[in-house]
Order: sequence, then C-alpha cells, then structure tokens
Amino acid sequence: AIRRASRASADPAARPDYGTEAKAYFDYLRHGTRDEPNPSNAALSREEMKALTVGADPTAGYLAPVEFAREIIKGEVEYSPLRSIARVRQTSRRALQMPKRRGTFGAVWTAEQATRSETEGLTYGLEEFPTHEMYALVDVSEQMMEDSEFNLEQELQQEFSEQFAVTEGTAFVAGNGVGKTEGILQSGDVAETVSGSAGSIADASGQANGLIDLYHDLKTGYALQGWWLLNRATLGEVRKLKDGQNNYVWQPGLANGVPNTILGQPYLEVPDMPDVAAGVTPIAFGDVRRAYTIVDRVMLSILRDPFTQATSGNVRFIARRRVGGQVVLAEAIRKLKVSA
Repeated sequence: AIRRASRASADPAARPDYGTEAKAYFDYLRHGTRDEPNPSNAALSREEMKALTVGADPTAGYLAPVEFAREIIKGEVEYSPLRSIARVRQTSRRALQMPKRRGTFGAVWTAEQATRSETEGLTYGLEEFPTHEMYALVDVSEQMMEDSEFNLEQELQQEFSEQFAVTEGTAFVAGNGVGKTEGILQSGDVAETVSGSAGSIADASGQANGLIDLYHDLKTGYALQGWWLLNRATLGEVRKLKDGQNNYVWQPGLANGVPNTILGQPYLEVPDMPDVAAGVTPIAFGDVRRAYTIVDRVMLSILRDPFTQATSGNVRFIARRRVGGQVVLAEAIRKLKVSA
C-alpha cells in the first residue's frame, strides 16, 4: 500500500514560504508600494500588477474608444446681405438689358385756343447688366470619398454656397465692375455727403448732423424707402450719436417685427462696408431696391469630375456661379464720406 505523507510530516525546508509573498502582495494592494520586506523573495512588482486603465493605450485604453460626433464645428462666416433688399432678376442669357428713361419733358401752361408745340426732352436708353463668373475648385482623394464619415459632396455644396455668398457680397459693395460686379461704393455716379468732423461721422460738437444731412440730401421718395448700410463697428459709433435735442438717432423697435431704426429708417449690417476712418465712406443710405440690381444667370453649378485627376487618385469638384450687379439709379442712394 502506498502511504501518503501528511503535511505535518513533510520536511519544513521543502515547504514553500507563503507568508512573505502574501504579505508583500497585500501591502501592494493597500499602499501601492513596490518595496518588499525581503528582496530575495519573488514578490509581485507594480508592473506585474498594473491595473487596466483608459488613460494609456497599452493598459487597455484601446478598448475604450472615444465617441465621434458627426458634426463639424464651424465659425461664423459673415457676408454682405445686400441681395435681401436689392432688386434681383433672373436671366437665361449672357446679359440682361432694361430700358431706362434718360430724360423727360416739362409740362407748360397754355390758353384755351393757344397753339401747342411739342414738349421735347423725353428720351430712353438701355441699361445692360453683364453676368460675371466666379468659381471654386477642390480635389478630394477617392479613398477619402469612400472612407469619410461625412457625405463630402453635400458638405462641399454647403461650402461652395457659403463662399460664393461671401465673394459676391464683397463685390456688391466694393467691386470695380471689371470682370466682377460693380459695387455701390465704387460707382462714380453715387453722390456723397461729407461728415462735419475730421476722422469722425459726428460733427465737431459730437452730434449726428452728418447723418441728418445725408438723410435730407435724398429725395423724399427715396428717403422714405431708405435703408442704412453700415458694418457692426460703425453701427456702434452711430448708436452713441444724438441730435440737437439730445435724442439718440438710433432707436430700438417698439414691437415684434418692427426693426431698429436710425433717424426712423431701418438699417442693414453689411460686413464689407469699411470702418470709420478719414477719407472713407463707411455709410450709405437710400432706396437700395431702386438703386441696385442683381442679375442671376447660374446660381450654383457643381461638376463632379472623376477623370481629370484619376491618375492621382483624386476626384475634382468644380463649382461655378454667374451673377451680375450694378448701380442703375444712382440718385436713389448716397454715401457718407468721413472728412479727412
């Protein structure tokens, strides 16, 4: 028969010493220390007992991925909203022509049987609005098109629309008419009123006489339908101005749907209008609908071209817009020029 040796009868030198290792283990769990009572013992080290954490990739951080939001953070893009108050027309040709009255006759008094002669002076002409082209071109790799979490074609369409609005808005204000639209501030036919104080839209006493003069330099019909055009910084300066009776020229709207006004007329914040400085024209006022016309030929055309850049692994997107714009009735609007 095989006789089993009892634990008590075993040689003490042959039995493993669990006490030292166990103590080192529990000290580690309690205090996180790597010091061991007896360095000769093979106590578990910190590296051997390292916890799984999300703070580092090797310790299982890979197993806790971050969430990806399908939304792009975008800053505010400002553009001049003149399109909202100007006259806008569509055309299917390269240019649009509109008849324009160049001169008129004057009526005269006459007796009952007096001889009537022709009253001369009524003439007409044609105003032509050529359309100009702008474009944007973006190459996107085929792999990006395949792997992106976003619908890149839809995203590009939004970007094209936004940036075309920025570009045309700048030209509606300051375009020179050469290969682009003519801006209100660049038209040589638009008259100007000079402010009363050097480098300021206020007069020497700090009042808004320059704005008041500008308002009354227009014909009544234009002034009653008028809009003030200025940027946000200039608006801040206007809000400080008062008239001769110490009333602020800027007034808040009294009810929902009633806009804030300057001298009783609404205003439009136009980012492309210049800041107040000597010799510049930071403010315009008038009946913008009658003064300025925008002509749209192609609002937005996007060509998806997978061939031109195929050897480079790219897809090319070409966006176009064709638009024209110019001052058609200069007497309907006027500029305020800051004294030098």
